Amino acid sequence: MSRPAAASLLPGRPWPLGAHWDGMGINFAVFSANADKIELCVFDAQGRKELTRMVLPECTDEVWHGYLPDAEAGLVYGYRAHGPYDPQRGHRFNPHKLLLDPYAKKIIGSVRWADALYGYRLNGARADLGFDRRDSAPAMPKAVVIDDSFNWGNEVLPQVPWPQTVIYETHLRGLTIRRDDVQQNVRGTAKALGNPRVIDYLHRLGVTTVELLPIQAFLQDRFMVERGLRNYWGYSTLSYFSIEPAYLSTGMLNELRVAISRLHAAGIEVIMDVVYNHTCEGNELGPTLSWRGLDNASYYRLIQDDPRYYVNETGCGNTLNVSHPRVLQMVMDSLRYWVTSFHVDGFRFDLGSTLGRDPGFDPGAGFFDAIIQDPTLARVKLISEPWDIGPGGYQLGNHPPPFAEWNDKFRDVTRRFWRGDAGQRAEFAGRLAGSADLFDRRRRKPWASINFVAAHDGFTLADTVAYSERHNEANGEENRDGHGDNCSGNWGAEGDTQDEGILEVRGRLRRAMLTSLLLSQGTPMLLGGDEFARTQHGNNNAYCQDNELSWFDWEASATTDAKVQRDFVARLISIRHDFPVLQATHFLHGNTEHGHHIANMAWFGPDAEPISPEGWNDPEGRVLALRLHGGRANGDADTVMLLMNASGEPVDFQLPLPQIPWQILADSAMPTRNPEELESNTYGVAAHSVVVLANRRISR
Repeated sequence: MSRPAAASLLPGRPWPLGAHWDGMGINFAVFSANADKIELCVFDAQGRKELTRMVLPECTDEVWHGYLPDAEAGLVYGYRAHGPYDPQRGHRFNPHKLLLDPYAKKIIGSVRWADALYGYRLNGARADLGFDRRDSAPAMPKAVVIDDSFNWGNEVLPQVPWPQTVIYETHLRGLTIRRDDVQQNVRGTAKALGNPRVIDYLHRLGVTTVELLPIQAFLQDRFMVERGLRNYWGYSTLSYFSIEPAYLSTGMLNELRVAISRLHAAGIEVIMDVVYNHTCEGNELGPTLSWRGLDNASYYRLIQDDPRYYVNETGCGNTLNVSHPRVLQMVMDSLRYWVTSFHVDGFRFDLGSTLGRDPGFDPGAGFFDAIIQDPTLARVKLISEPWDIGPGGYQLGNHPPPFAEWNDKFRDVTRRFWRGDAGQRAEFAGRLAGSADLFDRRRRKPWASINFVAAHDGFTLADTVAYSERHNEANGEENRDGHGDNCSGNWGAEGDTQDEGILEVRGRLRRAMLTSLLLSQGTPMLLGGDEFARTQHGNNNAYCQDNELSWFDWEASATTDAKVQRDFVARLISIRHDFPVLQATHFLHGNTEHGHHIANMAWFGPDAEPISPEGWNDPEGRVLALRLHGGRANGDADTVMLLMNASGEPVDFQLPLPQIPWQILADSAMPTRNPEELESNTYGVAAHSVVVLANRRISR
């Protein structure tokens, strides 16, 4: 910057919110309905020394603003807010605390834990009702004014149609931190995500869309630091407009833009997992870092009868008040920023039910309405995690179109069916068919169901068939954290084993569940690493394990067994891409006929007879066949058959009429078997296995 400070600020404008450099100076604008005064604090380039402090001279419509002439991009700053410190009325102003701009687009430094970060005297007799006068600036990260320009060239957005989408959920750092073929000093960063070798891996696997765990700047929570752990997942947002600084090898924001541009060139979309339901500031005993100090009563939902305390429907201490117009504006501005400035292709909303509360869940809530009508967001993919811990928080199937939703019912019944549990066959069939009972209303499509058998939260697929119990001792919570019921089984030994029989069964089950996932109606989401049987050694809540437990073990992925599974997954994805009937654009109910009078969906027993109502109700039913029939773009018809045997014994399947020259495309019991023609109208399916047949081979 050409000058670090000025004697005073010009009035400037109340819009846009945040700090914006116009080539002549910087305009600052920050919302606070209840502050009495807000000061702009300018720091040296390293953010260590406060150079000057200036009062924002104007407040228009509850937005405080000022203009610093001749200042340039690169200026480092923070705010101090004056107002009442009255927690019992919901106000927690404390000008001794430096505050991060909620619209900060780049952060320098990190939170260095000190008692001065709290607005009250930590461990004082009055708890959060006390008042702390220590300056928090030395322990605080600061905002940096940026020049947001970037030349995207002739970039073409992939815009993968929903029915053709295959999602790969992964962690930006964990994906590449152990890749030997990536330059060491960039591993685990956005620059590594854009490495041609990484992109080639994803492309060869066949996934169309990468869903990244949170990359917005997040807090290393004090309780984790004190345990010698780190926040790995990132669900503790510190800034909604900044990328996590640790994910930039050079500190340049363009690292992420280049990575996204390269992924787009390969036809791969990028979805961000975002956390707008709560912030990192926690409950009334948490630190004062940004929103709490700027306007606690506006930014957070407080208990109406006692606003000293926070509504906590997120399990994280606080709930962002998205029903407030300025808070909703912040969320919308953030979403638009990532789309327009970084060209991301969509969002997965953590605890999406919370965002639709006012206070109860409402699919017509302002948050949903604002997104649905927004022209910038209209073209991107929108996915909700449809639950929270509040009353009535489980809202699977109740989100408004065009939102898709994580379908945990698919995960649970798929695991139970292949584990051999009784009474699972009917529900399993419904989930494979796109969960019409949940989504076939309001003109929604099958793709609204995001199907998965494993996600970052819970067991990996490999651990689902290797552990009967969670093993989270490394988290320091006496193994009390994480899901207690994982619908898992160890098949004879808890964890690692050299028993070939157990390993054989586990491999079949993994491949059977992957087949169920990738050839189901709906949108499949593959947990990154499941394609080569990545393990977390029984830890089903690795949120604080930023180490080898969570990172992708690329050396293990090079073993023969891992390669076999990865190739099998790639084949399944190729099958999905090649057969439109596996990407149905409407729900199949078995009542639409194509050529040869074949229903578009039909279920059979191993005797080739349709399953009767009594058969569907048989709790011991563990075998079924699914036949799908549908047209191709050229008018020809395809038929695909899945023969599924979740029992412990091999089963001979008679194939239903009409007789078709079937091609064996995949057999989970023989994953390396090449596609070939079936020579008879009977096929033996091994125990714990699924076979895929079709009327033609895949074209690639």
